[in-house]
Amino acid sequence: MANSETDATMLSGEQYSLNLDVQVIGILRGIEAGRFSFLMQAAFSAGLQAIEVTMNTPGAEAIIAANRDRVPAGKYLGMGTIRNPLEVQKAYEAGAMFIVTPNADPEVIELARTKGIPVIAGALTPTEVYRAWEAGAAMVKVFPCRALGGPHYIRELCGPFDHIPFVAVGGVTLENAREYMQAGAAAVGVGISLFGEQAVSAEDWNGVCINVEKFIQRCTSA
Repeated sequence: MANSETDATMLSGEQYSLNLDVQVIGILRGIEAGRFSFLMQAAFSAGLQAIEVTMNTPGAEAIIAANRDRVPAGKYLGMGTIRNPLEVQKAYEAGAMFIVTPNADPEVIELARTKGIPVIAGALTPTEVYRAWEAGAAMVKVFPCRALGGPHYIRELCGPFDHIPFVAVGGVTLENAREYMQAGAAAVGVGISLFGEQAVSAEDWNGVCINVEKFIQRCTSA
């Protein structure tokens, strides 16, 4: 189901807000369409609030479109790896509730804003972080975070940019997630390890619930 212009009600001040109460965003790259709806419902029932399906997942647009109406109130289903305006349009038409970019592209951010879609914009350096936020990103994804020191780098960025909500992505695990939150991250983005690769492969949806609950608890108890 395509988004409508009423989605722009998520505007908060000058930034489009995701209003995340749960500090974990699930990232799915390469997920099979036949498994996704079961995984999504299991993860949402376990307390996850936001799930991102990457654009370079085969059939990503169809996955979003088929599941958009099944998203519970207060939850978000978005599309990631949005690299150009054409992909913004595709995500919008599929019904993505937010988009995530790997880099800071003001044109991409602006187009998404005109369509009422919050953007988690990718950035790495202080200059990129500032430009992404000034362009109107709802949150700034620090990626690849591990490459520049993980939690320590987040802490350093929070010094001059304490007003920007950072999402740490790249190298976040159950073991170090709490460190990212203590360093000042507003949220973490986690791939298949959040859900449990073995549980997903075995279609063990109760196992997925358990894994998601553990991760959320680790972050919320920081």
